[in-house]
Amino acid sequence: MTDEMTKTEIHNDNSEANINEPDINDARDWQGNAVRCETCPHRKLLAESKCRMRLACIADRYARRIDRFFDWNPELANGALNHPYFEVRAVAAKHADVVQLPALLNDPDETVRWSAALRLPQEFLFRMIHDSHREVRIRVASRLDSADLILIMKDPDYYVRQIVARRLPQHLLRLMIRDGDPEVRRVIAGRIDPAWIAPLTHDPEGSVRLRAVERLFPSELIQFDCDPDWRVRHEVARRMRIDLLGAMLHDSDPLVREMARSRLEPDKATAKTPANQQKEAEQ
Repeated sequence: MTDEMTKTEIHNDNSEANINEPDINDARDWQGNAVRCETCPHRKLLAESKCRMRLACIADRYARRIDRFFDWNPELANGALNHPYFEVRAVAAKHADVVQLPALLNDPDETVRWSAALRLPQEFLFRMIHDSHREVRIRVASRLDSADLILIMKDPDYYVRQIVARRLPQHLLRLMIRDGDPEVRRVIAGRIDPAWIAPLTHDPEGSVRLRAVERLFPSELIQFDCDPDWRVRHEVARRMRIDLLGAMLHDSDPLVREMARSRLEPDKATAKTPANQQKEAEQ
């Protein structure tokens, strides 16, 4: 039961409300065998109310039950870091002494490695920036000191780079404006120093241009009144200086025209709304 599908099903099923009813009432270990308290090496805990079948059990295959076991018995976490089931090792890493966690940097399972990455001191994170699994690198990107994020701003995974773009010091964001993913560039457009925003206002992706144009002053918007994306033109019509707005009354998009009209002719725009037309028809 260590193939990718099984691991994902088990690890993501931390909410036991998602487990089928027969499974909730069932107690099986990671190999599918029935859990037996009488053969468990921790059976003495049962009498002390420090474990309970189907609720807090290190032998169970479900992460929530394992996690609850270590919540009740954190002193046992160090001894579980070599357990054959990846989920036990990953949960134990949340409770074990931090000095024990460097040994998990080379664990064969990415769930264990990223669980360790959430708690390891900064100096160990540098050894994980090239981890083979994106989930590990995502945790590393979330925890690295912001000044060190420059080391992973070219990570092959777009979501790792998104995290970098959200956390990188503002003065370094200009180094990422040519990122290959539009969502990364959109994050950059929302944070970059205005002095460097110009290239993003001409980005090939409309959503990136929109985010950049949203940050411009009204007096700077006239050059974007013919942008190919109606969303950008609508933003221009919404905020551009009113004395420059006349040409947008003839825009090809009705929503853009309506926005321009609502600002130039507010009384007429209000009178023509569907709600007002319906009121007039009812009178």
